[in-house]
Amino acid sequence: MPPRSTRKRKPASRTSPTSPTQQRLWLMYPQRLIQKPLIWELGHRFKVVTNIRQAKVTDEIGIVCLEIDGPRKDVQAAIRWLEKVGVNVEPVEISVVES
Repeated sequence: MPPRSTRKRKPASRTSPTSPTQQRLWLMYPQRLIQKPLIWELGHRFKVVTNIRQAKVTDEIGIVCLEIDGPRKDVQAAIRWLEKVGVNVEPVEISVVES
């Protein structure tokens, strides 16, 4: 092994698109999407695992705190898909109190 001073350093790596990530999000469903199984569909369309942390659904709106785990690129694609179908997606700013 060469002395320390002559060893080449590996460049600092950026986060890989395949590295695992976890995000907590607030999802706000409009009335027309409340009956759709969108969270179920996320798990089938993308390589993500979903965990509903909190939810409140009325006849007019659905609000869900969702945790998404998976490869970074799949989590990002899942979020883009939710927004594309009409769900308002916001990051959770503070820890959600579980009830």
